[in-house]
Amino acid sequence: MQRVKIICVGKLKERYWSAAVEEYLKRLNAFCKAEIKEIAEVRLPDNPSPAQIEEGLQKEGQKILAEIPAGAYTYCLQVEGKQCSSEALARQIAELAVAGKSTVVFIIGSSFGLARSVKQRGDCALSFSKMTFPHQLARVMLLEQIYRAFSIEAGTKYHK
Repeated sequence: MQRVKIICVGKLKERYWSAAVEEYLKRLNAFCKAEIKEIAEVRLPDNPSPAQIEEGLQKEGQKILAEIPAGAYTYCLQVEGKQCSSEALARQIAELAVAGKSTVVFIIGSSFGLARSVKQRGDCALSFSKMTFPHQLARVMLLEQIYRAFSIEAGTKYHK
């Protein structure tokens, strides 16, 4: 069974986000072993300098990199990433399984993004849209798309 690990910076604060995440994790159990690893966001001043932001991203990046299993295929969610359809993501995840990649990792950074070291480690830069979304919503959207991808490959009626 394929393993999906989502590494994200920050915690979910509102119960409705947590409930949505729990629901998709429950649904994913039929297709894969899914888990979420939350990394603490580095506290920055209200108006951080570019150097402070870079330092914070580097600290978060070290923690993120430590959570990526050896041999995992890694998607970094970033605004400048490539957009793809749900069907294309489903094919990619299925092809990774056939190619022997038993673990797929998705990374969601903080509001300042991801450290350069994390982006360099990533195998694919993925973007939902050119629009900006709250990180809590991005986590739910990602889980939904992963569930949709497995549903497409399984031929269920979820994807229409």
